[in-house]
Amino acid sequence: MTRRDDDDFRGSIGCTYADSTPWWPDPPSAPPGAPNIVFVVLDDVGFSDLGCYGSEIATPRIDALAAGGLRYTNFHVTSMCSPTRACLVTGRNAHSVGVGAIAEWSSGFPAYQGRITKRAATVAEILADHAYGTYAIGKWHLANLANYVSAGPHEDWPLGRGFSRWYGFLGGYVDHWNPDLHVDNHPIRIEPRAGYHLTGDLIDHAIGHVRDHVTSAPERPFFLYLALGAAHWPHHVPEAFIARYDGQYDIGWDAVREARLERQKWLGIVPRETRLAPRNPGVEPWDALPGDAKRLSTRLQETYAAFLEHTDAEIGRLVDYLSSIGRLNDTAIVLLSDNGASGEGGPTGAINIRKHLMHEKETVAHGLAYLDRIGSEFTFNHYPMGWAQVSNTPLKWYKKNTHGGGIRAPLIVHWPDEIRARGEVRTQYHHVIDVVPTFLDVLGVEAPATYRGVPQLPVQGISMAYSFDAPDAPTRKETQYFELVGDRALWHRGWKAVARHVKGDDYDGDRWELYHLDTDFSEVEDLAAAEPQRLRAMIDRWWSEAEKYGVLPLDDRETERAYAWFRRNPTTRYEYQPGMARVDRLMLPAVTDRSYSISAELDLPSAAAEGVILSWGNRFGGCALYVKDESLVYEYVFTESVSHVLRAGIPPGRRRVEVRVARTGKNAARAELSVDGKAASTADIPKTWSTYGITAGLTCGLAGAPVSDAYRPPFPFTGTLHRVIVALEGDGSEDPGEAYRAILRGE
Repeated sequence: MTRRDDDDFRGSIGCTYADSTPWWPDPPSAPPGAPNIVFVVLDDVGFSDLGCYGSEIATPRIDALAAGGLRYTNFHVTSMCSPTRACLVTGRNAHSVGVGAIAEWSSGFPAYQGRITKRAATVAEILADHAYGTYAIGKWHLANLANYVSAGPHEDWPLGRGFSRWYGFLGGYVDHWNPDLHVDNHPIRIEPRAGYHLTGDLIDHAIGHVRDHVTSAPERPFFLYLALGAAHWPHHVPEAFIARYDGQYDIGWDAVREARLERQKWLGIVPRETRLAPRNPGVEPWDALPGDAKRLSTRLQETYAAFLEHTDAEIGRLVDYLSSIGRLNDTAIVLLSDNGASGEGGPTGAINIRKHLMHEKETVAHGLAYLDRIGSEFTFNHYPMGWAQVSNTPLKWYKKNTHGGGIRAPLIVHWPDEIRARGEVRTQYHHVIDVVPTFLDVLGVEAPATYRGVPQLPVQGISMAYSFDAPDAPTRKETQYFELVGDRALWHRGWKAVARHVKGDDYDGDRWELYHLDTDFSEVEDLAAAEPQRLRAMIDRWWSEAEKYGVLPLDDRETERAYAWFRRNPTTRYEYQPGMARVDRLMLPAVTDRSYSISAELDLPSAAAEGVILSWGNRFGGCALYVKDESLVYEYVFTESVSHVLRAGIPPGRRRVEVRVARTGKNAARAELSVDGKAASTADIPKTWSTYGITAGLTCGLAGAPVSDAYRPPFPFTGTLHRVIVALEGDGSEDPGEAYRAILRGE
């Protein structure tokens, strides 16, 4: 007697094992000679910031990778992080896969879903089917707001897109001293140890995952996606690294930019005839700055340089580990930055960049008061845009723009077993969508036409492998479009058309510029007037590419898109329980410019009971409700320097406590603290923060990120906490986006 249990079984089944034939499916196998692959993604690091690209910043470990491999000088990315990452892991254009802007700015249109479509299998999914172990470390930023909650679904988190393990953070930035982290699909809470820094933690986990792989499956290759938070703001780094740069930037950004260009020419990073782009609008000549502004500015830049040097040292630890286990030569290391340097710090930079962007512009005097704390856990700092243009030397504009400063990025490929050239420069034009096709080409692996039943988009990039051992080979790429919140550009056969869009303006009124990049590296000679027919053809081609790759509709909204998503959420009552998983900062109750209350039911067994009831945000903007020294305390922290404290006595026993924050005017409120229904303390809050401006999540029954200096996290509640309710009222602005714009206008 024989039977088949399923369609895949290829043996036979009799009455006993003796008259049956077993069958085991063949496990996936890697292509012969398949290398290990490591992607290292730096964040907001400009084209010239690495030593091997002309910088004075010490990056010896990255420079060593370049000396043992290749540097690309004509490599391009998108001008913001999520779209670049979507391109990098799929080999397709960002709009085609649904990530035309950062994940939070999803808008309900196909190009702006804030997550990668299932029609584009990731490199991790493809490699996993060819026996690779796949591991993600660090920043993800490829899941939209609907997928941030702990309950899931998690299909757009790393484990849902082909990775077997993940240790990192979901959003666009992170506090490196007190990070919000996840393991696999779970939010976790860490208690930073002495000397803790997130970059070191991420490298520790990267080494750990590789160690586990090579000891459990030594015959199989691994793919490691290491996406660091550095050097995105806040620029957090140990003081010892900052001290190394003391006084180095006193000469100012004009002189540093000129010196970098000379080194770039000497290194062969740019052609000898390259000129510096003029200062971007808003960047003053260094000599015109007042002395106080120079003091603050140089300290902020010293901290950024230190942050990058610290990152380099940590990357070196991973390289040393690969070498120690004999895996460095057969590992392809690809190191790049996700976009150009950020000009979000404005003319002066900021001690608290989220406040600077979302609530009120900082003054130089405020920054000087925190001068000695810059880079520590007590600041959320970012440098001025003058230094950002230095980072992008010799280019113009910044991250979010489609001029060179936003999209031209360093790319280093170190792969001793495959690339014979050492320390050479490659000038072929390529884009981040070309990285995955390069490895598929070398491996001899075809991207699947159908993946798990879903028809796939074609891979849109091309292989760069032809350039590995052919420095003079002509560029094989023909065309590449760019778009980010209305900024547009097109590269075609050495020419570039580009339009910088001003938010709110008519797109038809945008002025297009034309550059011959083959002879004008830094985009300083606009040929639009001299070549009107060529420019017209380039613009027409941009529209054709935009239609082909699903760019439309054009949308110049930024944070307002997130507010539009919040408006769709009708929830006005939130119930939290002690010990629950951290609520992500983007999933917090939408309290922007409206009244709300926080109430809790609790039992205090004795006068000694203490601890956090609810912790929301951090010391740069947030609030905490806690019990300490026989008092109930509510702290509302507007910024690192402005807070409001309400206090009430609270005897042991069953208690109901409440904080009511009543809106009294635009972005203003009055807070009242009560115990068992009796008002005990009030305070006026003349300026309130917006939900979207908060930089950390929410925890119940213990402290998450530090909010108050009155206790040390986790400071768990030692009584019995039954539940905490946050209830929103219907007053305030009907349009949260308008509330946000009012904050930016200073109203």
